[in-house]
Amino acid sequence: MAIGQVPALWKSKSFPSLKPLASYMLDLLARLSMLSNWYETGMPAVFWIPGFFFTPSFMTGALQNYARKHKLPVDKVGGLFVCVWGGGCACAT
Repeated sequence: MAIGQVPALWKSKSFPSLKPLASYMLDLLARLSMLSNWYETGMPAVFWIPGFFFTPSFMTGALQNYARKHKLPVDKVGGLFVCVWGGGCACAT
């Protein structure tokens, strides 16, 4: 920690990051804030996708929820999401 690097023990349990310790901590706090707000106020309208530890699992879960809600086979709902850099993701209905 004295040299500004994320400790190896943290890296083995953490989200992937090449940032130095100070930036890593800011990123960690932003992730915790996102999850805390979601817990306290309910599901957000827009998700900060990079804030998730393993984004493919989140996207798979979102597709499964959509498929269940609309009674569709999950393999038919791929491509429903449109991601734009800096603009978030939106569901293309």
